Amino acid sequence: MKLRKSLITSLLAVGLVAGGMGAAHSETLKFASESPRTDTQSIAGERFSELLKAKTNGALDIKIFADSSLGAFQAAISGVRGGTIDMAVSGSANFSGLVPLLGVFDIPFMFKDSAHAYRVLDGKVGQEMLDKLGEFGMKGLAFWDNGWRELTNSKHPVHTPADVKGLKVRTTGSPAHIEAFKLLGANPVPMPLAELYTALEMKTVDAQEHPLGVLWSAKLYEVQKHLSLTNHAYSALILVMNKAKFDSLPPAHQKALVEAAREAGQYQRELNNKNMQKVIDDVKKAGMQVVEKVDPAPFLEATKPGRDTFTAKFGGADMIKQIDAVRDAK
Repeated sequence: MKLRKSLITSLLAVGLVAGGMGAAHSETLKFASESPRTDTQSIAGERFSELLKAKTNGALDIKIFADSSLGAFQAAISGVRGGTIDMAVSGSANFSGLVPLLGVFDIPFMFKDSAHAYRVLDGKVGQEMLDKLGEFGMKGLAFWDNGWRELTNSKHPVHTPADVKGLKVRTTGSPAHIEAFKLLGANPVPMPLAELYTALEMKTVDAQEHPLGVLWSAKLYEVQKHLSLTNHAYSALILVMNKAKFDSLPPAHQKALVEAAREAGQYQRELNNKNMQKVIDDVKKAGMQVVEKVDPAPFLEATKPGRDTFTAKFGGADMIKQIDAVRDAK
């Protein structure tokens, strides 16, 4: 009888320990995004979760908090650094306050085309920038895709730099973005995406510049009349994770996180590239007037001094040389 009782007790103990181990290795990570749930950021987040769950046999998955529900980018990035949020995806410009050199990606016409941008971000330069985030409590997992920034406004069509002069333009907080619009004669007004629709509706600002995906998903076309396909800057997103959380995971799970993040980023790039013409067609149907052919040469000439302004303040001349070196690589 005593033997049977002892055996039962032992089996129960083993069961409890095994159950506890199972619970400890099953975890849902909080993922913050400013963009609407219909945006490709959230769609890529869902793919990221699927990939991660598969690669870790269900040990890790992700819950997405879209629409700035965990706060604007400042709050999301602070949350990741402090550990109250596990992950966040945000524009590279939003990290330039911590790592000023990241702003080099925001300099107008830094990239020849999307393939050039991907070579840089997925290569040595990109990895060095991701690694620098470690100094600030974040693990840079991957670069995702915001796309090429285009200009919209409520005043008139924009064909040349002269048409930009005097416009109050919402920008990111990136010094390179702000400097570019100053050089074009505009009045740049940095503000979070969550505040932008109302600011445009109330005419607090006349214009804004975002990739087409955000123009559509955030419904900015409802409060803007004119779109010009200026392609003035490529806008990367960075997916980050709390570094202490990442470092606490088994090596196999760390590897799975990086792999899944990069695969989901590639998936999002493909989605964005496929969707561009559809967004243009849809905003036309919604009433926007679109200038599809914009000569980049005068815009490049007007904003060229921004490179020297940036490097004089933040450095990065060698980084720009590395970016230029792969401009025409195959």
